[in-house]
Amino acid sequence: MKLTLSAVLISTALSASVFTPSTSADEAILAGGCFWCMESDFEKLDGVTDVVSGFTGGSAPNPTYNGNHKGHFEAVKITYDGDMLSYNDILDHFWVNIDPFDDRGQFCDKGPSYLSAIFVANDKERAIAEKTKADVVAQFPNKKVVTPILDASTFYSIKGDEIGHQDFYKKSPVRYKFYRWNCGRDQRLEEIWGEKALGKNKS
Repeated sequence: MKLTLSAVLISTALSASVFTPSTSADEAILAGGCFWCMESDFEKLDGVTDVVSGFTGGSAPNPTYNGNHKGHFEAVKITYDGDMLSYNDILDHFWVNIDPFDDRGQFCDKGPSYLSAIFVANDKERAIAEKTKADVVAQFPNKKVVTPILDASTFYSIKGDEIGHQDFYKKSPVRYKFYRWNCGRDQRLEEIWGEKALGKNKS
């Protein structure tokens, strides 16, 4: 009886491993200026399942938008289906949605918290990030690419009274579009990236 039961359990486990679809959920943390815009840009990408706005990179504990976030970057944590997208795909999308030459912020938003950055969790991600950055440098030999590649640290998601910043482009679409247009984000992206940027930033 024990032998038969064991055989059934093994058979069930094997069946589950064969017929259950395997979904690989991976994460990336990126800073590209206004996290409203980064959310919008990445939630359009097929294979991305979630984008969370927040802060990372600094030492101040529990940073907030209206409070102390000194040393932190406005950033997003992107969750994506690893069976549909690679980390390289995520970074390819990232580059054409930022201005990699701006050492004062991004677009109309200036200051340390609006700087662009890639936060890597391990050596494999760092190698991929370095390769994509090298490709951008090669594409623009007469410009200085200032976007750094940094070790990942604690990511603090927007919460509490400031949760309205999460999915702002959906909650307040008119205000968001007005802000984005006046900030010149899409105009600058098209100037840098041409057709690579077209159609990806229009919401």
